[in-house]
Amino acid sequence: MRLLIVSDAWYPQVNGVVRTLSTVNEELRAGGDVVEVIGPDRFHTMPMPSYPEIRLALLPARRLKRLVDQFRPDSMHIATEGPLGMAARRLCRKRGWAFTTSFHTRFAEYVHARTGMPPRLAWAWLRRFHNAASGTYAATATLQNELAERGFRHVLPWTRGVDLSLFTPEGPTEFADLPRPIFLYAGRVAVEKNIEAFLSLDLPGTKVVVGDGPQRADLQARFPAVHFAGWRSGANLASAYRSADVFVFPSRTDTFGLVLLEAMACGTPVAAYPVMGPRDVVTNPGAGQLDDDLRTACLAALECSRETARAHAETYSWAACAAQFRKQLVLHG
Repeated sequence: MRLLIVSDAWYPQVNGVVRTLSTVNEELRAGGDVVEVIGPDRFHTMPMPSYPEIRLALLPARRLKRLVDQFRPDSMHIATEGPLGMAARRLCRKRGWAFTTSFHTRFAEYVHARTGMPPRLAWAWLRRFHNAASGTYAATATLQNELAERGFRHVLPWTRGVDLSLFTPEGPTEFADLPRPIFLYAGRVAVEKNIEAFLSLDLPGTKVVVGDGPQRADLQARFPAVHFAGWRSGANLASAYRSADVFVFPSRTDTFGLVLLEAMACGTPVAAYPVMGPRDVVTNPGAGQLDDDLRTACLAALECSRETARAHAETYSWAACAAQFRKQLVLHG
């Protein structure tokens, strides 16, 4: 199959969407498919308002059409709802091509957090965007049910995976000079991640933040006792995970949370709110604790088993994720 994926989230961005798409790309290619990803890196771009680290393609329609024609896809998947996603959707509809989409981000809540715009307006636009597709992939049962209740049609399951050879309990550790226990957050440092809820907690030991983003300077100034370790990837990220006693996930808006799997694969139990994402991923109370009181979850997670956390992560596979993705694609006709 010649598969074309169009995504506004792609390298050099570092986030769960990029990790998911790049790994699925590698898995499908290894199985013999010809896969191409078209991202903002091939276009003139501008910084996303309020989030300059993310670049958005400027007027991509004409160049996108040329790239699509050059590749000659059998199937198209539109991964995001940004300028590239909108241009790809218009092109498919103009040509009468069937296509699939995926729902990665609670865009309505993110926009509300940043601008105050009522979420119902963004949800109406998102519903219209995705309902033109033959199917919309969603990562968890909770998200699938919510989308169906909001009027999204043809919602399809698409789970996630974790690199169990990279994220392991064995390997180098760090933070030896910090008082324990260590409660660690890793990910984008932005308002929608609700990191302040974690940093405000009265917890023993040390709080560590791994990552970067538009809110880092503000949080670093307001919480001087917190150790900000900066951006990590690959083996350095795995080292940070396995060095923590508890991985704290304060987000209330993520649709999945790959970092949950990565932390557990390193043997680190997790603490989170009982919301979409954690509620679907942390299903074994021996691997992590969910509570509406995040402090209670953090302290309870200290009693969880690192072996159980690893075993739970081992139930997820990128190969199974890619196979499910491929099975639900449609030929454009």
